Amino acid sequence: MENLILCHPRASSSQDPNQAIIVKCEVPQTIPNDHVLLEVDRFGFSTNNMTYQALGEASHFRYFEFHHAPDAEGVSSTTHGVTPVWGFGTIIKSTHPKVHTGERVYGYFAPARYLLLPVSSDANKYAFFVPRPHLPPDRRPYNQITRCAEDPLYNPSPTAEDLTMLYRPLFWTSFWCEDWLNSSNYKGGSTHILISSASSKTAFCLAYLIRRRNSLQGSSTRRVIGLTSTKNIAFTKRLALYDDAFDYESFDTSLVGDLARGHWIYVDVTGNDALNARVRDHFRACGDSELVTCIALGLTNVSASTTEPSSATSWGSGLEAPQGGDSKLEHFFMPEWLSIRKQQLSVSAITQMQKEAWTRLMSDCGTWGVSLRRVCGPGQVKAAYEEIVKRGLAPEEAFVWSLWGETRVYGSTAKL
Repeated sequence: MENLILCHPRASSSQDPNQAIIVKCEVPQTIPNDHVLLEVDRFGFSTNNMTYQALGEASHFRYFEFHHAPDAEGVSSTTHGVTPVWGFGTIIKSTHPKVHTGERVYGYFAPARYLLLPVSSDANKYAFFVPRPHLPPDRRPYNQITRCAEDPLYNPSPTAEDLTMLYRPLFWTSFWCEDWLNSSNYKGGSTHILISSASSKTAFCLAYLIRRRNSLQGSSTRRVIGLTSTKNIAFTKRLALYDDAFDYESFDTSLVGDLARGHWIYVDVTGNDALNARVRDHFRACGDSELVTCIALGLTNVSASTTEPSSATSWGSGLEAPQGGDSKLEHFFMPEWLSIRKQQLSVSAITQMQKEAWTRLMSDCGTWGVSLRRVCGPGQVKAAYEEIVKRGLAPEEAFVWSLWGETRVYGSTAKL
């Protein structure tokens, strides 16, 4: 069988990292013990995946070390990287005694037709895990392959699977970040949360969850303010998830007086040092406001040529960074906080929390105006990637890609 894998040159290779390459290679006829061979049906692709690619070689993230590029003509694991994607697939071969052929699974896959993965010994009825001893232990959530038959969040309809690939990876980052904030009573009772890159899914899911917390607590004192680019301000306001939204160019002249009064948390989703400095300077100049903390949550403002991210990501969770002021810069990394919560809560309690939140999200997200575009076939996927590189990805757009043909993936009558 022939495999197809979507690869990109590494920034360190001196080649253009925005060049998409569909690599052909053979699928092994036999597989080693304790391995599975997956047929990857389809996978999500959004701005989040562009971030994975940009940070593929960054020392803290190392996204290119989850799946290795095959050795083929002009391609190798030292010159090219494979950007991880969240997707669905079916096990077509298994040499692991606890994992079976025919199972539907969801996980952090390579953008490929087929994927060969080792399986560790700690498989359970809900999931199995890919051993990656070269990566830190807190990457374990990315090593988990979810067994759909026992997943309480799984819905087998094509549309539900598409929404899962779109929202599930981002939503849990937002969900556990809000849980982390709530565990400290929002850093001692802060009344305002300012979120940059407000049109991104990570940001507006966080805004959604903060508003949900307000509703559950019967509180209207905690306000959520979004910062975004001028071209995305209309979409951000249409979401109706922020109490107010400002563009980057004018926020420091708009967010003044009574609007600025109070205790603030700034959540940085852009990873833009210049913007972060402006935010700190703005609140330092406002006499009736206090910037309690700055939190680095994401990195939407990176390019494929990035070899190391901004200064925010060199700081571990909760550590102070020398920024020329008294504000903390904290980096929230979901696996680190989740490992703490697993010591504090039972597995059943965490499962119930997530099920309730996910069910509510699936009910509410249809009003947000985000459209899914399905792209099937290797040539079409390559062209779609090149289109994103050329014109960018609008916040209301998200892709579901497959290296198979459309009829093979969805059937001829499938519609969103």
